[in-house]
Amino acid sequence: MRWRNGSRRCARWVENIPEVSLYKPAGVPLRDMEIVEISLVEIEAVRLTDLEGLTQEEAARKMGISRRSFWNDLMTARKKIAYALSKGCAIQIINGNVRISNNADEKKEE
Repeated sequence: MRWRNGSRRCARWVENIPEVSLYKPAGVPLRDMEIVEISLVEIEAVRLTDLEGLTQEEAARKMGISRRSFWNDLMTARKKIAYALSKGCAIQIINGNVRISNNADEKKEE
């Protein structure tokens, strides 16, 4: 299944780069399964809302985008994750048009 990435997008601020970029079901060789690609932007949207508990408006502001753009990123990510989990697909995190935020480092120093 392919998801449309749309037209060129403005860069989004991302605070967290996952250390692992590929997740797959155990016991099945990677060559035998479909890979669903999720961008860093989409992972950041899920992280901010579902893990950090921010509202969509707060998360959109943090990423430097409109609430509507944030909503689109979040919904695309959730659909991809649901599809991969329900169909037994691998999930690969790919780069996107991102700017790395240093806010995480600043918070550690406080």
